[in-house]
Amino acid sequence: MSGRDAAKRLLVTGANGFVAGSVISHALTDWEAHAVSRSATPVQRNRLFWHTLDTVDCGALRGLFEDICPHAVIHAAAVADIDYCQAHQEEAWRVNVELTRTLVLLCSEHGAKLVHISTDTVFDGERGRYREEDAPGPVNYYAKTKADAESVVAGHVESWVVARLALVVGLPVLGAGNSFLSRMIPVLEQGRELGVPDDEIRSPIDVITLGRALLELAENDFTGFLHLAGNDVMNRHTMAQRIAERLGLRKELVVARSPRGIPGRAPRPRDVSLDNGRAKQVLGTPMVGLDSGLDLVLGRDFPDSE
Repeated sequence: MSGRDAAKRLLVTGANGFVAGSVISHALTDWEAHAVSRSATPVQRNRLFWHTLDTVDCGALRGLFEDICPHAVIHAAAVADIDYCQAHQEEAWRVNVELTRTLVLLCSEHGAKLVHISTDTVFDGERGRYREEDAPGPVNYYAKTKADAESVVAGHVESWVVARLALVVGLPVLGAGNSFLSRMIPVLEQGRELGVPDDEIRSPIDVITLGRALLELAENDFTGFLHLAGNDVMNRHTMAQRIAERLGLRKELVVARSPRGIPGRAPRPRDVSLDNGRAKQVLGTPMVGLDSGLDLVLGRDFPDSE
């Protein structure tokens, strides 16, 4: 697979993750997809090549780049558990910042476009409706690493995107991933209460739209910061109740419960809703509201790559 040929090659880090699974599933129609993770492949698909390696091993990652010569990289690997990052800062820095630095170097050397996945929580949450040019103000260590990684990417690769993601809603498309919806459904089906914060405001985006948008960014000419978010702004409690109602589950079991004061819990920003106006201008993939996003998620509207 060395050298460049006619096949478009996409490398996706953090391939066992929730967002990466959607990207890979959509990519297999037109791309040769190279999935990178520290654990073995959960599925077999045509045009999907799985590489099991420790991504913080610079030598192994360099060897992979030299072997496949990717045209684009979607960097989804991260230590994303906010509380874990707060308690394990050295590990969070090594994965979230230093790995990104390595990918910047390798993408520069190989002429690959880098789409780096960041987060809405780089903002302090004091006002919401953040635009791309607004300055980050992280309130926890996870957000600090992501803000620092943004600086590592911006302007240091010829072709780059920092895609800040809003809260992602959906079910795993490939592998297991980390979906709050997958955890929410069995709790409500068992008739148990689910406590959800009503003081954290987000602009949720569905995982199907997100996968399509990230893949589009991997091959279009856009460079810069971009906010990938849905059209609706709501607190997490309201969002969970709307989802429960849509699924035919008892929304009264979704109760407002602030997790503030729980020992070991890192601070969260209050309102990190994102303005998605730029995404609507530069992408063919439409940004949609929560209800339309759930239609996509529940309909499993993505290409069959068997």
